[in-house]
Amino acid sequence: MKRRDFLGFSLLFLASCAEATTNRNNTKITSEKLRFTVTETQSIEELQRDYGALKTVLEEIWETKIEFVPIGSYTAAAAALQLDQVDLVLTGPSEYVVMRARTNAVPVIALTRPNYHTVISVTVNSGIKSVAQLKGKKVAMWEIGSTSGHLGPTKMLMDAGLNPQSDVKIFMLKGDGLPALRKGKVDAWAGSAVKYEKFLQDEALLEKNLPLIAKGPLLPNDLFVANSKFDANFIKDISAKMLDNQDKLLSSLLSVEEGKYKGSQLISTSDANYDMIRQVYEAIGQGSFVK
Repeated sequence: MKRRDFLGFSLLFLASCAEATTNRNNTKITSEKLRFTVTETQSIEELQRDYGALKTVLEEIWETKIEFVPIGSYTAAAAALQLDQVDLVLTGPSEYVVMRARTNAVPVIALTRPNYHTVISVTVNSGIKSVAQLKGKKVAMWEIGSTSGHLGPTKMLMDAGLNPQSDVKIFMLKGDGLPALRKGKVDAWAGSAVKYEKFLQDEALLEKNLPLIAKGPLLPNDLFVANSKFDANFIKDISAKMLDNQDKLLSSLLSVEEGKYKGSQLISTSDANYDMIRQVYEAIGQGSFVK
């Protein structure tokens, strides 16, 4: 990954937060509504489509009105937290560590993802059998900062003894990555196991057509995070209510894209559970971005 790409990414974040206030009230908040968003959602319509059922359940168990706030990216979500434009966010591990670094966002509760692994795939005739053999090769990933489509794969390269900044050529291709692999434009694809399985299904392929050479461990969980203005009792209260009503909450998430929360559970979490993400940022020279 070229350093200038990360520099641009960092500048984008800093620009998003340029107007953030620095004085915050750390008192308990009582309100008739809580402003809620999910990172990477682009519109109210998208939030309502995928998370309308969750909103209904949260309003019931918290006895508080929930207002959707559409946020186009996690950098924008971090800025919204800093500017006190949003109270609660459902986000991924990579997004969380950025928010935590910039806003001191508070983890409320984690949402497990049973198939949340990174996998690395190659073409059937590539001759590549291990991650170490990717040295000098072209590797397609998803996008900068993605947990399963960038940081997870990067950790797998590091664990195989490769320097992700110099030993491989990384291309962030999003949804074009697996088609590029199939056409031989790249030597390997590294990303979400769910996206890999869906691509095979959509293209009527078998794993033997695009074989896996590695599957990583479970990645850190998604999580609900809260604005740092809320006190510890408030966080404890809303977390307890979510745990007590987790069957309703999990049922409300079954229609989310790619079925990523099928079989999920709500579990207690802490900031330390996301240190792996920070370690990868550190290894690729971007540790200051999440500190």
